[in-house]
Amino acid sequence: MSNVTPTSVNLSRSSEKFEVNGAYLKVSEQMKEELKHKPLDEAIQYLVGRVKGRFLFSKRLKTVCYSIGMMNNVIDRGDAEKMVGLSEALQVRGIELIGDAIAARPQVKGVLIAGPSSSGKTTFSKKLSLALQRHGLEPICISFDDYYVDRELTPRDEAGDYDYEHIEAINIALFQQQIRQLLQGEEVEMPRYDFTTGKSLPSGRRLRLTPRTILIMEGIHALNPILTGDASAEHLFRIYISGLTVAKTDDGTYTGTTDNRLIRRMVRDAQFRNTTASETLARWPSVRRGEERWIVPFQSQADVNFCTAFQYELGVLKMRALPLLYNVREDDPNYAEAQRLKWVLHRFHDIPVDFLPPQSLLREFVGGSAFEY
Repeated sequence: MSNVTPTSVNLSRSSEKFEVNGAYLKVSEQMKEELKHKPLDEAIQYLVGRVKGRFLFSKRLKTVCYSIGMMNNVIDRGDAEKMVGLSEALQVRGIELIGDAIAARPQVKGVLIAGPSSSGKTTFSKKLSLALQRHGLEPICISFDDYYVDRELTPRDEAGDYDYEHIEAINIALFQQQIRQLLQGEEVEMPRYDFTTGKSLPSGRRLRLTPRTILIMEGIHALNPILTGDASAEHLFRIYISGLTVAKTDDGTYTGTTDNRLIRRMVRDAQFRNTTASETLARWPSVRRGEERWIVPFQSQADVNFCTAFQYELGVLKMRALPLLYNVREDDPNYAEAQRLKWVLHRFHDIPVDFLPPQSLLREFVGGSAFEY
């Protein structure tokens, strides 16, 4: 199935702790019965605006458990656009409520956002920035990618490849020093990592915090206490996000909870990073090992957990993913996994990508986003 050294990690199922969120189905039923005569956008905004934060996020990851057959019925009867609009509005509502929680703690100067690969950390950070601006705050986004050590100093995995998921792939000392300086009111020059040369370089970007500034720092290690060091907990707000899904097929079996993220990554990397499906599949076991070692164990450290998956998304992603998977040849070591993913995708009916709003988190992977990356 893969040319990466075998591991005990279940590639399709994460060990993340989660609970089923009933908010989506509850709001869907209310819309159907109570507001069926109202315009779609008005009905969605009215109902979603009444949803409490506890239905969208908590100390435990909340995700939607849905039947693929039921979702396909929604698509077949022409309600796919309504489903997309409702899902997107619920996510925006959840992010706005997290922004409210952060703004209610004026001592917070930094927001740390962690999550496994292709959870949408970059777009989540941008949408959270918009939510914080509503409170008069001045968010500044920082990526841990800019704190990578020079490539030759990067740890290697069991196969001898560079292990970018390893905590020591980050220049921990530099990050801790700059966070300490910023919280003390000093000015620092931010680093910039050149992925072409594999070198850490000066960026020329200087930063000093004002009373209204709030740092938004996203990366897979954001919740690891090794990284934050002695930074005061009262100055930090920790968020764990994940694109975890629970989808049931007609025969009662469940698809892998990590399939959404793998397919997101495959589509994004093919479109924006010139990477084949086979190359993404070959890399995935190493990515999953890194997640289970460096990300998931710190899930409980978060102030809130937030699910970024949409129950509709494989209906959109399949249009981009299937051609990539059909290019994986039978003699390819990743052919069996490509066949499995094709089996999963063929169970979802098509949803046009045009149904996605420009600021959808999913557009980080399919393109056409209103945000710059």
